[in-house]
Amino acid sequence: MTKTTKENLEWAERTYAKLKNKYDIKFRSKLEEKVAHLLSELGISYEYESTKVPYTIQHNYYPDFILSNNIHLETKGYWDAKDRRKVLAVKRDNPDLDLRMVFQAPYNTISKKSKTTYAKWCEKHDIPWTSYHDIPIDWLK
Repeated sequence: MTKTTKENLEWAERTYAKLKNKYDIKFRSKLEEKVAHLLSELGISYEYESTKVPYTIQHNYYPDFILSNNIHLETKGYWDAKDRRKVLAVKRDNPDLDLRMVFQAPYNTISKKSKTTYAKWCEKHDIPWTSYHDIPIDWLK
């Protein structure tokens, strides 16, 4: 799906306004704040929770970060079953959405009784993932 010139201009204006007022953004977690700081330090423009992405159970999904290359980054410290179901529903209903996970601790298990880690779960469901400390630069270009 190609953006129109008008959509690109609107995105640029929103992004500029947010970057200009970046200290006014209230993040939902310290990890999101760290990723935002990293993106800003690298000069990467982003939108923070600015777009609704609908999925079937009549909810809206707000990706944590949308980069200018249309990659959507979702950051997670603790990742519960409800959030995993939501990610699967969003991916199922939006197959062209480039959603990637950024974890604080990707090798945490999904529950006390499971051997499956956040990383293994993503691999099983074909969802790109990384840890905060290892975000690939090519994701940010």
